Amino acid sequence: MNRVFKKVDISKLKKKRSADAPRVALIGGGSWATALIKILSENKVNIHWWLRDKEAVRYIKKNRFNPNYLTNVPINKHRVRVFSQLKNALKDVNYVILVIPAAFVENALEGLNQEDLAGKIIISAVKGIIPEKNLLVTELLEQKFLLKPESLAILSGPCHAEEVALSKQSYLTVGAFEAKVAEKVAALLEGSYIKTILSTDVYGIEYCAVMKNIIALACGIARGLNYGDNFQAVLVSSAMQEIRRFVQKIYPHERDFFDSVYLGDLLVTAYSQFSRNRTFGNMIGRGYTVQSAQVEMNMIAEGYYAVKCIYDINKNYQISMPITKATYKILYEKVSPALELSLLKDLIA
Repeated sequence: MNRVFKKVDISKLKKKRSADAPRVALIGGGSWATALIKILSENKVNIHWWLRDKEAVRYIKKNRFNPNYLTNVPINKHRVRVFSQLKNALKDVNYVILVIPAAFVENALEGLNQEDLAGKIIISAVKGIIPEKNLLVTELLEQKFLLKPESLAILSGPCHAEEVALSKQSYLTVGAFEAKVAEKVAALLEGSYIKTILSTDVYGIEYCAVMKNIIALACGIARGLNYGDNFQAVLVSSAMQEIRRFVQKIYPHERDFFDSVYLGDLLVTAYSQFSRNRTFGNMIGRGYTVQSAQVEMNMIAEGYYAVKCIYDINKNYQISMPITKATYKILYEKVSPALELSLLKDLIA
């Protein structure tokens, strides 16, 4: 099976990593970016951290904490250099990790050219899809910067930033087209409370990460409408079937949807108190408008953008996706959440 790479000895790779002194540029200033800063710096990786917010850059340099996200996580001044100019952050690094909402990826990378990323392993930790273009982040990187598949990797869950901040046992899946690339990225991340899993299913994992945000949003809507655990159990199990139908059709691959990167990531996003998509959906179910929910959250719920992208992509495939369709109609056609959920409950048994 070409689903998961053979088991590798990460400890040996980490020893080699220490000798090679890897340098990572991390692009993004949110909670997941801050959690990755914690993981990498604890593993003695040298980091160039780029944030768009210049005030946040100044604050971190002075106080060694992110003022906006995971504010209790100390930033190691010996391992982390903070930048407000992206091209400067990209100099003299071996790896680049993208940790920004999908809707802002193109804007953040504006001004870069192929040479800026040449010779580096580019890792997407973005769990979203590029709006309007309906492209996965890796697809955008391949097209925009002519990157070869062997220089790309992705980082997925199941893993919440808030639990990483508390050093709770967590699991990360590294997807790459080349085994050696996946092993190198895993060696940067594996630690006392982080276990890494390696996979070849790059596009499949990306699509599943996009889809699980839509499902979490639907679960939040149901909770906001006072649907109980019984309904959510059926909703999530039906959602897994919906994800399988879509992903297998759009990107056929030998994969097991019971693996943690698929089912586990769906479960943690659908049920966790830390899920921003679930929180966003809950607000919609309780009567908030999309705009008011976005303002109050002050965080990006990737599922809002993702549902339109997946809905549009599916126009060419006509796959049965009742949960995605209902969520789209609630968010973009302003159909009553109560009405849509009432109709949906008869379609997902």
